[in-house]
Amino acid sequence: MNAEPDLARLAATVGDPRRIQMLALLMEGRALTAKELALGAGITPATATAHLRRLLDDGLLAGTSQGRHKYFRLASEQVAQLVESLMRVAPRRQTEPAPAAEPIRQARYCYDHLAGSLGTGLLALLLRKGWLVNDSSDTAGKQLELTSKGARAFTTLGVDLEGVRARRRQFACRCLDWSERRDHLGGALGAALAEHLQSAHWIERKKHSRVVAVTALGREQMGQWGLRLV
Repeated sequence: MNAEPDLARLAATVGDPRRIQMLALLMEGRALTAKELALGAGITPATATAHLRRLLDDGLLAGTSQGRHKYFRLASEQVAQLVESLMRVAPRRQTEPAPAAEPIRQARYCYDHLAGSLGTGLLALLLRKGWLVNDSSDTAGKQLELTSKGARAFTTLGVDLEGVRARRRQFACRCLDWSERRDHLGGALGAALAEHLQSAHWIERKKHSRVVAVTALGREQMGQWGLRLV
């Protein structure tokens, strides 16, 4: 007999302001220690331990021991999607309006793929070039297909498509961006593209942050693609 999902338990877990802050910190995509998460959430390490145990018990985090330290990361891509979804629907804090050029709105990581105006601009460009198209078999309209033209382009770029397809996750999908309210590219292909742009030094990740900066080389190369960056 299959038990129903315990939504109330999950809601209580992510509803705690300290625990949701820990999840948000891990949206950087890096593994963090309990001490780092405690500092980020503004609580003592002892208090953080109890919160981390709850997140582990509910399958939201995964922990790995290395030497004297234990590192925590989001348990799956689905958990990252949950946190990003909450960011989209959460009410805005009553602060001064964010300037349009705020770095986190321009370019950032959404777990392991690119978001912000850079991410949405890249997806729009890939669709416009015909490298990606909507998956006609997906009635929800989220899944994307790589065209033969797109496969050649990504291969020329240096992306290992066979390796990307071998990853145990969605290949390419739309992910609604919380700041742009438009879709950016998620899934294994989105992660592989972000990895490639970083290794090619087109983008640089800010230390201890989700924020990404586009390098001069990246602006030049993506400009040749037809992507205009602010």
